Amino acid sequence: MSKNADADINQAALEYHEYPVPGKISVELTKPTDSPRDLALAYTPGVAEPVRRIAENPDDAYRYTAKGNLVAVITDGTAVLGLGNTGALAGKPVMEGKGVLFKHFAGIDVFDIEVDAASPTEFIDTVVRIAPTFGGINLEDIAAPHCFEIEQALMDRLDIPVFHDDQHGTAIIISAGLLNALEIQGKTLEDARIVVLGAGAAGIAAVRLLCNMGAHRNNILVLDRQGVIHTGRENLNPFKFSVAADTDRRTLAEAMHGADVFIGVSGPDLVSAEMLASMADNPIVFALSNPVPEIRPEVANQVRDDLIMATGRSDYPNQVNNVLGFPFIFRGALDVRACCINEAMQIAAVHALKKLTHEPVPDKVLAAYGLDQLESGPHYILPKPLDARLREAIPPAVARAAVETGVAQAPWPEHYPPMDSL
Repeated sequence: MSKNADADINQAALEYHEYPVPGKISVELTKPTDSPRDLALAYTPGVAEPVRRIAENPDDAYRYTAKGNLVAVITDGTAVLGLGNTGALAGKPVMEGKGVLFKHFAGIDVFDIEVDAASPTEFIDTVVRIAPTFGGINLEDIAAPHCFEIEQALMDRLDIPVFHDDQHGTAIIISAGLLNALEIQGKTLEDARIVVLGAGAAGIAAVRLLCNMGAHRNNILVLDRQGVIHTGRENLNPFKFSVAADTDRRTLAEAMHGADVFIGVSGPDLVSAEMLASMADNPIVFALSNPVPEIRPEVANQVRDDLIMATGRSDYPNQVNNVLGFPFIFRGALDVRACCINEAMQIAAVHALKKLTHEPVPDKVLAAYGLDQLESGPHYILPKPLDARLREAIPPAVARAAVETGVAQAPWPEHYPPMDSL
């Protein structure tokens, strides 16, 4: 993108956020307020009866308040959208943006909350104290390694879903796309040699999920700024130690040699043409750094004509975009009032995404993207974000996994297809 184009989009973004009113989300009323009786029911004295009911039975909050369809999108501002530690307040446009996506794609209401916390403990305590307001918690833009500690502590202390999208959302979309790409390339997850560049929230979560789905831990090399994370390195935090490999490879070039899969969640232009050339036949490259990938598609395609490539950008094929996951995962979890979003629910979302990519693409989706046709293959390994079928496919799959693993606390929704038909 040229400097002039950058300047144009930056100015357009500022105007979009400022006019006609500042910000991107607001609160709307769901009940009439046209008469004195309406107001009496909305506030005093009418609120007294639902208050009494909820005091006697806390589950009644799901009947008489918006709790069951309300998610908190919460950050401490320590890892904001590739911009680093901007502080909590500067993260607010991103949290509002997340709210837009929740509402637009899944009909879920959001309060964005920016917490000015000096430590993970302060952040955790703040979230625990406000959690009764919400049906779910979406953690966002929290730096590693604190993000792991924060999420686990909140999952342990709360009885509503807690989901760090930068971890699990990214891992789910990567996994779905990778399963399709491996199938196209004639490879299997169990046998694939995988290199992951980036040992933050997304990288470590992706390794965990892929291993839980069948990847062999010994076939995965993870790298950070110091190179390959191996068992001989000292002073590794517990999260990096969990992905350390027993290997004599130390550099990215050594790790890439003979690899089947590269997953980059790191920074721009870190993979050279020579590294790509050294990969195994029919390689798969997920270069997800934004806005500049670890290796640019125009470079990669000059080096290899047998690869499948994905990026985090919308202007290339195979965009790995978290919006394919989190709104619909929360929709399924909220619809059966799940107490968590467990591994089975995440894997169910992976397979629902994978399966949808093999279905014929509706004309409306083709028109939205200016395409004549789109079918499963090297340039289509994930559904498009504007595919309305995502809301039909993912929430029921997630909800079914919640029921089957015993974490659902509400009956199967009447508007869902029968569970045994899924």
